[in-house]
Amino acid sequence: MKNNRWALVTGADRGLGLALVKGLLARGYDVWAGQYAEECQALQELEAAYGKRVRPIHLDISDAKSVAEALCTVAAETEQLDLLINNGAILGDISTTIQDELDFEDIEQVFRVNTLGALRMTNGLIELILKSTDKIIVNISSEAGSVGASKRTAWYAYCMSKSALNMQSQLVHNQISPLGGKVLVVHPGHVQSYMKGELDETAKLSPEQSAQHILGLLEQRLGPDWPDQALALTDYQGRQWPW
Repeated sequence: MKNNRWALVTGADRGLGLALVKGLLARGYDVWAGQYAEECQALQELEAAYGKRVRPIHLDISDAKSVAEALCTVAAETEQLDLLINNGAILGDISTTIQDELDFEDIEQVFRVNTLGALRMTNGLIELILKSTDKIIVNISSEAGSVGASKRTAWYAYCMSKSALNMQSQLVHNQISPLGGKVLVVHPGHVQSYMKGELDETAKLSPEQSAQHILGLLEQRLGPDWPDQALALTDYQGRQWPW
């Protein structure tokens, strides 16, 4: 099926993922919206407003079968994917230190989502991505994954999973940049989200504000002006953080 531009966003049920879907639709993309929850009223409302330009697909990026089913659906309906945004993530325990008893099952689950989830999606969609004109992968990382800027004494699961995502991004970049592929690794800022179980009202940015910054940054880098330099962790305002 021919189309102008296709994008896929994981973790699109709410928060930043949902805001990214809305921003992409406004920019003319048709969007596959990875939906973890069984029901999502916000995505249903977008379907009513945009019709087939938005396509929710049930997607648990930590589960190989769920990912495989979603990828089959996408591949059956489009010949290329212009933009993949690996946004889906969970926080895990953020209070336990090395002097406490760590919950290793919790840590493993965070890695399955934040690191391996993104890798599953990129691996499964890479041929569709490389068939497109833009060939862009955006990995939503975090300053928490920066080793050079780390000051925390806890957050083991989240920090380590995002640091591993940064390495993953570098490896993918090394492979696809000679083929015209592009990888953008973004720290979205402190966003009002439900990652702690309830809305974080202390956060500086709304999901919509963060999404607009990220998509604006992406637009600045499209085309021949994309920086031909080493991959970097970039925040939503374009500033670089140390790996």
